[in-house]
Amino acid sequence: MRYDLDDLRLFTHVAAEGSITGGARLMHLSLPSASARVRALEAQAGVPLLIRERRGVRLTPAGATLARHAREVLAETTRLDSAVASYAVSGSAPIRLVAGGSAMHQLVPAALATFLRDHPEYDVNVSERRTTRSVRLLAAGEADLGVILDDEPTPLRTEPLADDSLVVIGQAGGILSGRASIAYAEVAEHPLVGLDRRSPLTQWMDDRLGPHAPAPRFRTLVPTLHTLITLATAGAGLAIVPRRAVDTNPAVEICPLQDSWSTRQHLLCYAADAPASAHLLATHLHAAASVRV
Repeated sequence: MRYDLDDLRLFTHVAAEGSITGGARLMHLSLPSASARVRALEAQAGVPLLIRERRGVRLTPAGATLARHAREVLAETTRLDSAVASYAVSGSAPIRLVAGGSAMHQLVPAALATFLRDHPEYDVNVSERRTTRSVRLLAAGEADLGVILDDEPTPLRTEPLADDSLVVIGQAGGILSGRASIAYAEVAEHPLVGLDRRSPLTQWMDDRLGPHAPAPRFRTLVPTLHTLITLATAGAGLAIVPRRAVDTNPAVEICPLQDSWSTRQHLLCYAADAPASAHLLATHLHAAASVRV
């Protein structure tokens, strides 16, 4: 037996609406045309599919079986269309997004998840860069959109995005318990876990601490914020991380830093000729920034 997908779609609408009239309306068909399609389905099945009553229709057992399988077939068809469409070549150049390691931890992935789902016509190339490098790329037209920190002057257009202040974290109930704030000089007296020396956050802190800052003892250096937070939560040592990355983590003690350099903001920065698609992505970045994850 061969089934027409539109006939199956019509039948599922009839089943859901409880009337052929309702199904015809959802399919933008005339009532006589919809009725003829349903009768043709019944003829093809060889059994009644509907019980017709004065105020609508009810499914026969065979009709209920057909409706259930029809919904599964239509859902699978949708998945098939999506899978094949994913191989289509985008008609526009990829959006070039640059951002620092802190933004890459949660903010950028959350925004990309919704943007790529809602806009299958666009692709995005993402690069992790320090703010100084991101600003240069944007100014040179080699990137379209950036998530940068607020301490780098730029003539390009910027918008406030999210707080990215740094805090000290440690195991719940540990040495940070009950502290309202702490200075970096005191933090450096304790064993620490940190990001590796090539990470944008480590380089940013080194620039601000200067050569005369107390030398910390790092028990280990790791490549990602996720690993760093896991180790600090387990009691391996204190760590300095963006507050946003741990705000909803009940297993970690959070203590603000007293040092002025720890207060910082994320900004959205646009290239002078940023395409409209970059502005669409910016909307998703703002939405992601408004959610604590």
